[in-house]
Amino acid sequence: MPRRSRSRSNKNNLLLLKVFAFAIVFVVLLAGLYYRHQVLTNQQLQQQEMLKKQAMQSRSNFIKTIAPIAQNEDKPYGILPSVTIAQAALESNYGQSELAKKYNNLFGVKGSDPNTSQVMTTQEFVNGRWETIHGRFQIYDSYQASIHAHTMLFVNGTTWNSKQYQHVLAAKDYRTQAKALETDGYATDPGYANKVIQIIEEYNLTQYDN
Repeated sequence: MPRRSRSRSNKNNLLLLKVFAFAIVFVVLLAGLYYRHQVLTNQQLQQQEMLKKQAMQSRSNFIKTIAPIAQNEDKPYGILPSVTIAQAALESNYGQSELAKKYNNLFGVKGSDPNTSQVMTTQEFVNGRWETIHGRFQIYDSYQASIHAHTMLFVNGTTWNSKQYQHVLAAKDYRTQAKALETDGYATDPGYANKVIQIIEEYNLTQYDN
C-alpha cells in the first residue's frame, strides 16, 4: 500500500509539473505574441506619422508655390488670394490630382477644344447625389495660367451672364466670399464653402490677403 501511494503521488507530481511547464510555455507564447503585436503596432503608427508629416509638408509646399501667383492675379480685382488658394487646394488635392499633375488644371475647369483639353472622369453633385461623370477638361501649361483663368472667370463672368460672380467680387472677407461661391453657382457641392473656409483657417491663408 505505501508503494502504491508513493507511485500515485509521483504521478500526481509529474502531472503537476507538466501542467506547470505547459502554463509557462503558454505564458511565454502569449508574451511573445503581445510583444510582436506591440512592435507591429508601433511600426504602423510610426509609418502613419511619417506619411502624415510628408503629406503636411507636401501641402505646405503646394500652398507656398501658388500663394504668390494667387496674390498677383487676384489682388487687382479685389478677389482674396486666401479663397483662391483654398479652392485650388480643395479641388486639386493640394496639387496631387491627376488633372493637376498632368495638365496644371487646379480648379477642374472644363474644356471643349480637343487640342487643348483632355477627357477624364470626375465626381459631381447632381440632383442631390454624387455621380461619376466623364468630362473634357482644360489643359494649362502652368499653374499661373490655371489661376489666371480662374480669376478671369470671376471678373468676366460666364458667356451667358457677365455678372455671374458679382457677389464674389463684392465680398470683403474670406467667409463672405466663400459663401458667395455657392450663392453665385460656382460649385455643385453643397458643402463647398465650408470646406474652403476650413482650409483657409487651418493653414492661416488670410496672411496672403494683406
